[in-house]
Amino acid sequence: MRQYSLRTTIITTLLGASLLGGCSSGTPVMEMTNDQVPVPALGNVEYHTYVLANELFANVRPARQTRYAVTGFVPVDSLTYDETFQHPLQLLGHQLEEGILTEATKRGFTAQEFKLTNDIIVGEKSDRVLSRDIDQLSAMERVDFFITGTLVYQQEGAMVNARIINARTRDVVAAATRFFPAELFWLDEQVTTRNGRLYRTENKG
Repeated sequence: MRQYSLRTTIITTLLGASLLGGCSSGTPVMEMTNDQVPVPALGNVEYHTYVLANELFANVRPARQTRYAVTGFVPVDSLTYDETFQHPLQLLGHQLEEGILTEATKRGFTAQEFKLTNDIIVGEKSDRVLSRDIDQLSAMERVDFFITGTLVYQQEGAMVNARIINARTRDVVAAATRFFPAELFWLDEQVTTRNGRLYRTENKG
């Protein structure tokens, strides 16, 4: 029994030293899932969205007659999307709107698509039924709850604060927070921001 305990202690110590050594050498940090499988940040925005949705919907149950509308996630300081703002997670707010809409639907919630047009719009390069032109939008049915959130940009990523709001009383009925690392869309070694401008660098490793 003592031999097993000593062996476990040694393995744990070596594993901890290995992890510390990896962090100090600039190795990309990987998050462990419930199955203990390393998940690199790059390309796993859906995983982070899934975890955020788990917390957001933890105590909310879908109802057949209750409708939800998911809006864009915007910077907390301006509450509006700025296309001139250069950041590796510049489009995170738009992606979260789409991702949370997907997660809500998969969980049985009825979500309204308020950007739906009255008809199919046929263009020279594409066909679509979504638009931001208010004159082309169809009338939206009753919405009971809004799902939205804010972004707090940081050098290493962005803090996402999501909430579900009662459309009639304006009460926040659920909320969740999660950090989204900057390298979700770009390799950390290939992109950086300085003085509000985006720079791409070559990975010399």
